[in-house]
Amino acid sequence: MPSTSSATTRATHSAAAAGHTAHTTPAPSPAGDLARPDGSPVRVLVVDDEAPLADLLSMALRYEGWQVRTEGDGASALRSARENRPDAVVLDVMLPDMDGLEVLARLRRQTPDVPVLFLTAKDAVEDRIAGLTAGGDDYVTKPFSLEEVVARLRGLLRRSGAAAIRNESVLAVGDLVLNEDSHEVSRSGVDIHLTATEFELLRYLMRNPRRVLSKAQILDRVWSYDFGGQANVVELYISYLRRKIDVGRAPMIHTRRGAGYLIKPGEPV
Repeated sequence: MPSTSSATTRATHSAAAAGHTAHTTPAPSPAGDLARPDGSPVRVLVVDDEAPLADLLSMALRYEGWQVRTEGDGASALRSARENRPDAVVLDVMLPDMDGLEVLARLRRQTPDVPVLFLTAKDAVEDRIAGLTAGGDDYVTKPFSLEEVVARLRGLLRRSGAAAIRNESVLAVGDLVLNEDSHEVSRSGVDIHLTATEFELLRYLMRNPRRVLSKAQILDRVWSYDFGGQANVVELYISYLRRKIDVGRAPMIHTRRGAGYLIKPGEPV
């Protein structure tokens, strides 16, 4: 029977190749190409008591632009699922306080529809059937590759309807929607009228949700040339956008002093 240490070794080798890319190129947009219906990042709960393996899985999933929580036992996993409402769960069958089948049974009572991908060191047909019969949606046997886990999760998320490929012509961040083809913008269904420059600035921010963009980056991308240090034009147009998008609503456009600006879903104030 394959050991969990061999799974870690194989996963480490797989991650090492991906890790070099991750450290030398910018991380993808936090929402990635697969996102929740409201445009926010996919949420995944990883449950495995072997910390190195859980960390590798977390790294691979975060590189997809997904939000990841990790837990090392069944009780913590159930509490995290109750608080965070994940879109998918990666669940080890063997946990220190209860087995994965029991965790799944309890999880189904609180979130019946969440897709669950089992991790198991047991590759006997009976064990796989037991996991699927108990309500698991898919399984991966150890040792496995990180790429396989990501691919299987993507399939589960799309089939469950928890996430979908983003429409490239429509950008959504929280309740703010921008149509790149029609140049229409709305928030909570209310139309927002923008000038051409305001639209380009908002489009750049929304293509990079939760990512801090510097004034220099914004000048280069929106105005396509250097203003000779007159970066105050960015501050001016950010203020215009805030008046149209944020006034009277939960703020979405934020300033990071000394770093730049970012946009993220508004939080109740």
